[in-house]
Amino acid sequence: MTLARTAPALIAASLVTVLALAGCSTGVDDASAPAAQTDTAAPQSTAEGIDPPAAPASTSLPAGVDPTSDTALAWEALMSPVGEYAAAASYLAVLDSFGMVEPYTTILEGELRHIDALTRRLERADIEVPENPYIGIVVAPADLQAAAEAWAQGEINNVALYDELLAQADDARLVTVLGNLRRASLESHLPLFEAAAAAGGTLDELPAHTP
Repeated sequence: MTLARTAPALIAASLVTVLALAGCSTGVDDASAPAAQTDTAAPQSTAEGIDPPAAPASTSLPAGVDPTSDTALAWEALMSPVGEYAAAASYLAVLDSFGMVEPYTTILEGELRHIDALTRRLERADIEVPENPYIGIVVAPADLQAAAEAWAQGEINNVALYDELLAQADDARLVTVLGNLRRASLESHLPLFEAAAAAGGTLDELPAHTP
């Protein structure tokens, strides 16, 4: 994928890489945010979307990490083909192909905060977090209408992932992090993509704050 098709897209790509590598603070405290209430209602999508990308080899759980541990759950939330790294790469692919259109620009900022929260959690467990391996692998759909429909389904898949992870998590801080990220996907990102799909693929106006 050519990340430098537009200057704004290059800036966005750089932010993804820098924050993913460095775990820089974006002002979101994974412990101070209130725990999310789990919504058991099944979200509805606008389309079946596209298949999640294949997981690169670099997304495998690091050697020595107990696959049943809370650390492994945080790793899965970040590295899964329906996790936060893949989502950020998906939205970046759209921005790279179509320019700085909404809701992708705003939602990408939210994904960076999600990545930051998970990265800091993993680094506290002495896990070295690689740069986003999905950048350059995820390809934007053919047009913005298809993109909005596909990424709405992607958010539904992401919510389902968090449902699975929350059912296994024991650590209260991790439950808070995963619950907040699930809530953002369900209550903010998914409605924006559904609204974009209903409006022809993009949005002119967004809420003042998108988590």
